[in-house]
Amino acid sequence: MKKRVVSLMLAAMMMVVAVGCGKGDKAGSAANGGGAAADASALGADGKFAETHHITVEVYDRGNDGGSDPVNNKYTDYIKKGMLDKYNVEVEFVAVPRWTEVEQISNLLAANNAPDVCVTYDIATIETYGNMGGIVDMKDALESNKEILPNLWKHLGETNIYWDQHPDTKTIWDIEAVRENQNDVNTFIREDWLKKLGLEVPTTKEEFYNVLCAFRDNADKLLGADASKLIPYSISFDAGYRAKTLNYSFADPNMTDKDFYINSFDDRGFTIPGIKEGVKLLNKWYNEGLIWKDFALYGAGDKTEDDLIKAGYVGAFTHNWDYPFRDGENSIDANIKKFGGEDAKFIAIDPFEDKNGTHTKWISGPVDRKIFFPSTNDDILASLLYLDWISTPENIEYLQIGDEGVTHEVGEGGEISIIAATGNDIQNSGMNIDYTITTNGLKLVDPALTEKSLAYSYAGIDPQLVGDADKIAKTDNRAAKSYHIGAIDAETGMGDPLNQKRDQILDQAIVAPVAEFDKIFDQGMQEYLAAGGQAIIDERKAKWESIHGDKENLD
Repeated sequence: MKKRVVSLMLAAMMMVVAVGCGKGDKAGSAANGGGAAADASALGADGKFAETHHITVEVYDRGNDGGSDPVNNKYTDYIKKGMLDKYNVEVEFVAVPRWTEVEQISNLLAANNAPDVCVTYDIATIETYGNMGGIVDMKDALESNKEILPNLWKHLGETNIYWDQHPDTKTIWDIEAVRENQNDVNTFIREDWLKKLGLEVPTTKEEFYNVLCAFRDNADKLLGADASKLIPYSISFDAGYRAKTLNYSFADPNMTDKDFYINSFDDRGFTIPGIKEGVKLLNKWYNEGLIWKDFALYGAGDKTEDDLIKAGYVGAFTHNWDYPFRDGENSIDANIKKFGGEDAKFIAIDPFEDKNGTHTKWISGPVDRKIFFPSTNDDILASLLYLDWISTPENIEYLQIGDEGVTHEVGEGGEISIIAATGNDIQNSGMNIDYTITTNGLKLVDPALTEKSLAYSYAGIDPQLVGDADKIAKTDNRAAKSYHIGAIDAETGMGDPLNQKRDQILDQAIVAPVAEFDKIFDQGMQEYLAAGGQAIIDERKAKWESIHGDKENLD
C-alpha cells in the first residue's frame, strides 16, 4: 500500500516537471491542426487534412486467453481504414492493461507519453493531472467545431458533454461516454442446485441465507467426491462492488441527492450510512462457512475465482449484470455445463430487499468512461474527428456486431444474435466497448432492433437468461445526476490510495471473528476518514451548499 502511494506521488511530481518543461512545445500546436480551439480551417473542402496526420488512441488490454491482439485485429483495421479514408488521419492504438489502468495511465501522463486520446473510469486521475495543467480543456474545441462533430454531439448530447464541466471556470477536462444499458450488478444462483434440493428461488435476504446454508449442508449431494470444494457464495477482494446490492440494501432508499453526492466519491458507497450492516452480514456468513474463504487473496485480473465458478464449485455469486454470459465458448454458462450437465446454469435473482421492501439499485446514470486529451496531444482537431467517427451510428453498429455469418446471425424477426468468432474476428470485450469508447452497451442504428437484440448479444446463451437478468438489473434503479459541482481539491491524488485502503478494510472486516467485527470495521473507517475521506466529505458538503444552497434534492 505504502509503495503504491509513493509511486503515485512520484508520478505526480514527474508530471509537474514534465508539464513545466514540455507543454509549451507540444500541446496546442496550430501547425498540426491542434490548439485549444482546434481550427477547422485546417481541413480541405473534402473534409480531409491535406497532409496525413497521426494520432494515438488508448485501448484496454484485457489479457483474454485466446483473444485477439488489442492493437492489431479486424476492428482496429476497420477503424484505421475509416479514419484514413475520411480524414487522412492515421490511427495507432496503444494498449493499457485493463485491471491496472489507473496506475498505468497515471504513469504515462507523468512520463509525458500518454496517448492522444485517453480513456479512464477514474475521474480523480483526470482532476489530479488537470489541476497540474496536464489535461486539455476541451470546451472551446468542442463548441467551436460543433458543426463538424455532428455525430459526437448527437450521440453524447449536452448531458454527457457537459457532465463534468467545472461550474466556475467552465473547463471541460473530459467528456462522458454514454452508458446505453444502465445495468450494474446482479446476483446469480445455480438453478439446477435449487431444483436438486427442492428449493424455491430466494427473494429475500433471509431466504438467500437459508439457500446458502442448504448448499453448504448438502455438499455431498451436490458435488459428490468434490464436496469439500463447494463454495456457497463467492465474492472477491473488491467486496464493495461484488456485494454492492447486498450492502446498499441497508442504505436508505430515500436518501437525498445531497447525501448521495457527498458520499459517492467512493463508487462502492463505503461511507454511506447503513453500508456497515451489509458488511456485518457478510462477516456472519463468512464465519458460518458460506463465503469463499480465499476471496481476499486474489487481486484484479486474477482468474482463480472464474475458474472455480466454471468448474461448478460455486452456488451463487454477485457480479456484473451479464457476467455468466460473457466470452462465448469460454463463458461461465458454457463451462459449467461441461461439469454439471446441460441443466447446469446460473439464473439472475433479486433477493436483497431494502427497508421499503423494494430493491433500490444505485447506478451511475447515463455516463460511463471518461474520455480526455493529455496536454501533450498536439492534434486536438484530428482527435475530435476520431471521436466523431467512433460515434457514427453505422460505425458503432459494425464494431459491435461485425459481419453476418462471422460474428453474428440475423433471426427471423430481424434480431441480431452474436455468435462465437475466431482469430482476428474475436471481440475482446462485449460489444467491442474497448473500441466504441463513446458507447458502452448495445446500440444498433435502429433503436427498436437494439431492444429486440439485447438478449441475443451473447454467443451460445439462452436469450431468456439474458432477458431475465436485464429485467432484474433494471428493477428499482435510481440513477445519479449531474450535480455540476466540479472538481474537489481534496480528491486530488486520493482516488487510488483510498480505494485500496477501502478494499483492505472491507476484506479484514469480513474475515474477522464475529466478536471483533465492530472494532475492526470502526477502526478501519476512522483510518480511512483520517487518510483523506473526511476531507473529501467536508469539501463536497461545502461545495454543494455553496452552489445548491439548502436544496436536498435536484430536479
